[in-house]
Amino acid sequence: MPDSTPLISAKGISKQFAAVEVLRDVDLELRHGEIHALLGENGAGKSTFAKILAGVHRPTRGTITLNGQSVDILNPIVAQKLGITLIHQEPISFPDLSVAENLVLGSGDGGWLSPVPWARMTRDARALMDLLGVRIDVTRPMRGLSIADQQMVEIARALASDSRLIIMDEPTAPLTPKEVETLFGIARRLRDEGRTIIFISHRLEEVRALCDRVTIFRDGNKIATDTIGNLTDADIIRLMIGRPLKEFRHKARTEIGEVALKVEGLSLPGVFHDISFAVRKGEIVGLGGLVGAGRTDVARAIFGVAPAASGTVSVSGQRVAISEPAQAIALGLAFVPEDRAAAGIFRTLSVEQNVTAAVPRRIAPAGFIRRALEQGFAQDAVRNLSIRLASLRQPIGELSGGNQQKAILARWLLTDPSVLILDEPTRGIDIGVKAEFYDMIGELAASGRAILLISSELPELLALCDRILVMSEGRLTADIARAEASQEAIMSAAVPRTVRAGVAA
Repeated sequence: MPDSTPLISAKGISKQFAAVEVLRDVDLELRHGEIHALLGENGAGKSTFAKILAGVHRPTRGTITLNGQSVDILNPIVAQKLGITLIHQEPISFPDLSVAENLVLGSGDGGWLSPVPWARMTRDARALMDLLGVRIDVTRPMRGLSIADQQMVEIARALASDSRLIIMDEPTAPLTPKEVETLFGIARRLRDEGRTIIFISHRLEEVRALCDRVTIFRDGNKIATDTIGNLTDADIIRLMIGRPLKEFRHKARTEIGEVALKVEGLSLPGVFHDISFAVRKGEIVGLGGLVGAGRTDVARAIFGVAPAASGTVSVSGQRVAISEPAQAIALGLAFVPEDRAAAGIFRTLSVEQNVTAAVPRRIAPAGFIRRALEQGFAQDAVRNLSIRLASLRQPIGELSGGNQQKAILARWLLTDPSVLILDEPTRGIDIGVKAEFYDMIGELAASGRAILLISSELPELLALCDRILVMSEGRLTADIARAEASQEAIMSAAVPRTVRAGVAA
């Protein structure tokens, strides 16, 4: 007979940051052996509630019981001891330690002088990777792993502990469809074993395929909890944003102009080979392909983060040599990276410091930062991009993912770039804010900027792009005009040649 006592019962949970109350009197019960979705726009409060359960934040008021017993979740260590594990939206690891070492951190039960069981640790780590169906060398350092591989290590770490509640915050955002299906299979098995999973996602098709019940947040309030079968997608969107969602349509734009960015024969051995394309002023060129195809590596090479070994880059008709990002910025290039946490924000610095980080000479014309200039630029950015925050002095790490992404975009717009490289700009962003980003990207192109858009979301590429380039195994395999673009055409070019040949056979 199933246990009728909730695993978790939260009553009156509220949370305040500075003068802003981000959660208000939330009541929620989590049952044994269920997958429970938390939905809502960025800043709605869902991730804050999950982090309270995981001990990352302490509630301003409210109570939590675990299996009927009152608990005070002081910090993540206490949460882990209670059997609560949080898989973060942005992977968190010790980059210079091996995959295996990251998997066992915090789980050792030996003393200070106890020997490290290296062989057993490596063997257990490989068994976890096999369980996930992921081929990762567990002896290699975390540094350099793709976002998808880092996320799979986070999931493996949760499986390594005997967790009763596993919180997955946007776990599928960097994963391939095959990896997503593997994750879903593991989640269903854990549910059948009696464990409880909180699943936070902006992809309604995933929620519908995986989850038993759903709770919807809006503006810090719990709006509704129901079984997923009782709600249509339209119901969920209406409850999330409080209004019908307008459909984004590709806008007519000004005439596409001269070539702003051109790459020819760009190669980096073992990563990508013979990449050639051009992006014109006013044009949005998409770069699609499966995770690991080399899309981000090409963008990093163009921007000088990890330059190519051969090939040329031209900006506005002039061949240039870019060996570091400072040169790219001076030439009018801007790069919004995929890994927001590691490469996009300075987490502990204020919003205004993050927004103005790329224009030091504008805020410090005489070598000393002028607070009035810094604050003025940041205030304009917050107003123009509708960034929701408590204060310009608030650490940017406290903002929701969507508002962090807006702040990163604002930073680069202050440089007045002619070429914008956007790498997965809407990853982990809710439906409402995603529509805002689509409008902003369209407006930036209309203003004459050239945009290279890397995205794993095929509907996004189809909605926004004038042309779509596709990469597979480090090579360009297609250049598809908007009129001929379809999900089928993109995926056909994205699948590795060996797989395509096998299907054809």
